Amino acid sequence: MVRELKPTNCHFCGYLCAFTATVEDGRVVDLEPDVTRYPYDEKIVKGCRRWRMNLDVLEDEERINYPLRRTGERGSNEWERVSWDDALDDIAERLRALAKEHGPATLASAIGGPHASFWPLHRFMSLFGSPNNMGIGQICWNPRIWMDALTFGWTVEADIDPTLTEAVFIWGTNPAQSDNSAFWRSLIGISKSEVPLVVVDPRRTQVAARADLWLPIRPGTDCVLALGLIHVIVEESLVDRDFVEQWCHGYDELVEHVKPYTPKAVGRVCGLAPEDIERAARIFGGAGAAVLVSGRGVDQIGPDVSPTHRAICCLRAITGNVDKRGACVLAEMSDFTPEVDLEMSARMTDEQRAACLNTPYTPLQCYEGYERVRRLTEKLGRRLPVRYLTSAHPDLVLKAMIEGDPYPVRALIVEATNPLLTYADTHRVFKALMSLDLLVVLEYYMTPTASIADYVLPAAGAIERPTFQAHGGVANIAYGGPAAVDPYYGRKTDYDVFRELGLRLGQAEDWPDATLQEAYARTLAEAGVSWEDYCTTGLYWRPPAYEKHKLPGADGESAGFATTTGKIELACEVLDALGGDRLPSPSPRFASLVTSCGLEGEEPATGASDGASPSGAADRNDGLVLITGARKQPYNASMFLANGDFRESYPDPLVEVSPRTAERLGLASGDRVTLSNEKGEASFILKTAPMRDDVVSADYGWWYPEREPGAPGFGGIWESNINTLTDCSVADGEAMIGTWSYNAIRCTIRKTDEPTA
Repeated sequence: MVRELKPTNCHFCGYLCAFTATVEDGRVVDLEPDVTRYPYDEKIVKGCRRWRMNLDVLEDEERINYPLRRTGERGSNEWERVSWDDALDDIAERLRALAKEHGPATLASAIGGPHASFWPLHRFMSLFGSPNNMGIGQICWNPRIWMDALTFGWTVEADIDPTLTEAVFIWGTNPAQSDNSAFWRSLIGISKSEVPLVVVDPRRTQVAARADLWLPIRPGTDCVLALGLIHVIVEESLVDRDFVEQWCHGYDELVEHVKPYTPKAVGRVCGLAPEDIERAARIFGGAGAAVLVSGRGVDQIGPDVSPTHRAICCLRAITGNVDKRGACVLAEMSDFTPEVDLEMSARMTDEQRAACLNTPYTPLQCYEGYERVRRLTEKLGRRLPVRYLTSAHPDLVLKAMIEGDPYPVRALIVEATNPLLTYADTHRVFKALMSLDLLVVLEYYMTPTASIADYVLPAAGAIERPTFQAHGGVANIAYGGPAAVDPYYGRKTDYDVFRELGLRLGQAEDWPDATLQEAYARTLAEAGVSWEDYCTTGLYWRPPAYEKHKLPGADGESAGFATTTGKIELACEVLDALGGDRLPSPSPRFASLVTSCGLEGEEPATGASDGASPSGAADRNDGLVLITGARKQPYNASMFLANGDFRESYPDPLVEVSPRTAERLGLASGDRVTLSNEKGEASFILKTAPMRDDVVSADYGWWYPEREPGAPGFGGIWESNINTLTDCSVADGEAMIGTWSYNAIRCTIRKTDEPTA
């Protein structure tokens, strides 16, 4: 028996915590946290419920281990095992034939979570000639990256420093559940210190429970609140005048713009007490260095997502909290090979780019919009990744699949996602995927989406593959490490799959590295670091400089910011040129509410439930607002529902309301209820929780892996899947990017045994 201790990493979330694997004769028999490598803290791994599952998943009897080809009707769950050569030869030939008939844009791809290396898929798509990589970027990551880049010339990141930071704002995220790592531990430390912690969230999350000030905002009104904070900061002279005068463009316009956003008006629209709005503004504006972190709760508010992020950028700027120690840092571009080069989007022809479905629907999230911003960021030597920021809007891809408009999309490759659970409007997604000529899914398990595929290809997962998390190349950091063992059975890394497909389709010269590890080594070599050194620490990082705008540029003058004006653009010239709003403006329904809030003697409801008597609304479902997408440990979206221990502790999909809302609705914890709207309905178990009244928070990504895959139930996707109630219509989304809404959705709720009204 050969027994070895090998470094490796988890891959059950984006943090890739380090392990030491005990390997006997090529099989992993034990795992322990490795405190010598990133994140260097045994408590982080020990505090996670997922990490021990890595051992179980390696040999899970439900794992897909060899390529499967569909033999019966789509969704019939009839398969035959085939060799990798047979599978890839057939897939390549069918893709070649479809491209000949319809053009290369007939191929689309779908991505989701962080447990993959997406650039190999994006490289394959670029070389194949299709712009139709479809993802969830419009509701996660893209909005913040775009608005940071347009305002500051690049992205910014929080820079909490216990010795310098004087205020921390957490907006629309709950790191106790979504992060549960080093950042959450730093917030625990902040909550125990004298540094004020302010949380904006309709739910009283774990981080809200630790806050000095919790603002239980009415879902969707975030932009109004941000503008209200700016109003108070301006009115009370909390502005960093020197910074604004030297480095900000459009300040006078912004001051005029926020005049209607008084604490009283904002309080009525957002459902908050005016004195709490004033207090929050004074905390942020009065701090020597203030940190503001936003999350998916902001990214998923549909039409208001971009103006909210822009208003948050303005809030940082007018208080001087930009590229400042203890506040936020303007990130560096990676000095290892960046994502933009790895994905090889530059190899696409003008004709191929012109096939982008997003044009003209989303003038920023398309190739023309990207090129406009690239010309700015390159002023200071930075380039954003192309594929994420031009990803095809799902609404448009689904239309092309179902209607062939403006051309037929007939093939789809799915990686690291389960679109029948995780994409909006499940009924439409199902119809589109069932109509395809070719559906290929890379997976660990037979998910609902995999069950309707033509091919299911077994993906190598954690411990079987090297890892390199580089955040899309918008920061100079990467972490991860080596595989402990070769992939078990017939599994392959995603890199191997797309490289081998590429070789069959004439892409050989663009796949010079035989393995993913060799590709990562080449990526690091540009920064002068070996793969071995990277694996020793589990981290590549260079400390960033601060106040980079003051450093001399090529002409010897201050470098400034990579924007049209060379300054932070409170009034954005690019958005103005694209037909958008120069200044952050909420959607018309909220803006009109602000301007009509001149009524005297009317106080807003704070929205925080204290369990008091119900309001006595004539229709008990009046005013209910659905939010979804909140992360809940131990699950991660639709993942890990098959784990027996997890299901025992969290057996049912939950919908949460405040005690007062439950009383008004005539409901109690433990009731089975049905949520519905014009799109569909789904079943949940009711739970009361401390949160804003009249808000309904539904679990996301629920299916039932223990059930038979395929028709007729498809793993229970029609039963408790909140995406049967959501919509991704590009016409109703945010105008520049196309973000749809998972928050602020109207719904009704009733006991499941009650008749529909």
